[in-house]
Amino acid sequence: MNYNIAIIPGDGIGPEVTAQAKKALDAVADEFGHTFTYTQALMGACAIDATGNPLPEETIDICEASDAILFGAIGHPKYDNDPSAKVRPEQGLLRLRKSLGLFCNVRPVKAYEQLIENSPLKREIISGADMSIYRELTGGIYFGEKNLSDDGQIASDGCSYSVEEISRIAHLAFKEAQNRRKKVTLVDKANVLETSRLWRKTVTAIGKEYPEVALDFLFVDNAAMQMILNPTQFDVILTENLFGDIISDEASVIGGSIGLLASASVGKENALFEPIHGSFPQATGKDIANPLASILSAAMLLRHLNLHKEADKVEEAVEKSLELGFSTADINPENPFGTSKVGDFIADYILNPEDTNRNFNNIFAGQSTII
Repeated sequence: MNYNIAIIPGDGIGPEVTAQAKKALDAVADEFGHTFTYTQALMGACAIDATGNPLPEETIDICEASDAILFGAIGHPKYDNDPSAKVRPEQGLLRLRKSLGLFCNVRPVKAYEQLIENSPLKREIISGADMSIYRELTGGIYFGEKNLSDDGQIASDGCSYSVEEISRIAHLAFKEAQNRRKKVTLVDKANVLETSRLWRKTVTAIGKEYPEVALDFLFVDNAAMQMILNPTQFDVILTENLFGDIISDEASVIGGSIGLLASASVGKENALFEPIHGSFPQATGKDIANPLASILSAAMLLRHLNLHKEADKVEEAVEKSLELGFSTADINPENPFGTSKVGDFIADYILNPEDTNRNFNNIFAGQSTII
């Protein structure tokens, strides 16, 4: 099969980790007989530097013409440290989500047995945790009307949601739960917010269309606490934009490393796949960034294209790298491997799983040596 993939490396470590994800895709193409045609595009601080625009029109055109989008990271200290900046890298990503109608953000969170000791939470609390967070992405307070009084003393951000916006992501969450452990938890603040009350009313009605899926509710403050006290209770979490942003980042401690958290942003026509770790400018160019989240994002991209066996192989390679300790310093501080070497290992395993496993100690630059 032939597929067109838009590549947006972005800022900071984005280009480095995206390059490793591309290695995995190339290995999949070789192993399974596919052709991936890549088109690179600009977004973020690099786009501002090159064009003055965090999201050039050409990038939107490239994304719309692609079967899927693989994105690295966005952000730069010169903007992070300047709250008065009128043009910011993050504006590009927000606009791209809106332009492509990417209304649903999906973040899988899993406690890998090999990394449980890396988590600040106790083994008995997080062992077996495996959830998928469905966050609404194009509505709510991030996109509401923003006001600042003339004297600069009063600011406001409007938050609104429609039944249509809630319904389209709710259906996706229930369908996902049908293929998992058949439970959806709606996280809201219905005791205070009118928008949350609309969420609860709408999701309750939709839940009746999925009688085999259990539906429960948690206020967001309680949900944040339960995420730490008892994360194994969650299967699919459904929530609005702001709450989802906070909850999904909190959940990152469960996996033992934020470097393993992949995500998808999907709409009716387009889908974008990215790690959640950000641009990590301090690590740029040092070959120390963990590429596994980007590689797992590539696996999600493959599933979006209905290439499930191929995605399984990528995820199997990631599991093997963790099992053998072939990891960057955030996971394996005593004997770390560089970003590019981890990418080489993943690609090598996809192509030569038996040789890679048998000859781990003889792997150099991603090549297996038969002994």
